[in-house]
Amino acid sequence: MEPLPNSEIKRVLVINAHPDDSDFGASGTIAQWVKEGIEVAYVFCTNGDQGGEESGFTKEEMPAIRQREQRAAGAAIGVTDITFLNYVDGHLEPTLALRKDIVRRIRISKPDRMVCQSPERNWDRIGASHPDHLAAGEAAIQAVYPDARNPFAFTDLLDNEGLQPHRVKEVWMMGFALPDHWVDITDTFDLKMKALHAHASQTAHNKELENMVREWGQRNAGIGGLPDGRIAEAFKIVNTN
Repeated sequence: MEPLPNSEIKRVLVINAHPDDSDFGASGTIAQWVKEGIEVAYVFCTNGDQGGEESGFTKEEMPAIRQREQRAAGAAIGVTDITFLNYVDGHLEPTLALRKDIVRRIRISKPDRMVCQSPERNWDRIGASHPDHLAAGEAAIQAVYPDARNPFAFTDLLDNEGLQPHRVKEVWMMGFALPDHWVDITDTFDLKMKALHAHASQTAHNKELENMVREWGQRNAGIGGLPDGRIAEAFKIVNTN
């Protein structure tokens, strides 16, 4: 499915399970949107405190470290509106509480487009289908439809917080097994790598990080029919109207 033209998109909300998820999956694309003047906000369901066993930090130290790294990664591509929902890493489930928290962020940000993780397991790339990713994707899709647009859903958000219903026009899913849209990020690949290097607790040990990410992107570009040597990110486009 073809997405809406960026000229019709003023605001984007990106929902992910962990810090660095969106930087691996979509930061080259997001950097392009920011350059075009689109407002982008991030929401992270957890602080990623179960990641970084190679870093030398303790699990107790990780939440603050990963929040700091994510803010630096966001700044590298021009995203400064970042919210952490503080759910426990590794324990994420698509509960009503998580769904409501995402509805709240949708009604606050009022995005035209939302980026989230796929709620469907990708058997070809099991790493994309961390249980937290699946839970974050499922809760995000449920929040988009039917709740965020429905004044009768979570009525206290309207009555007590004054958050009006909002209809998201489309959703871009990362990590989907059969993507249908590819974005050429060759010109923003350097910004994607700056964002990824900012996650030092997760990436500093990997001396082949840039080659690995480049190979992933070139594979995406080939599947998407882009010329040899180009780098791409892949998405499934969902029309929510």
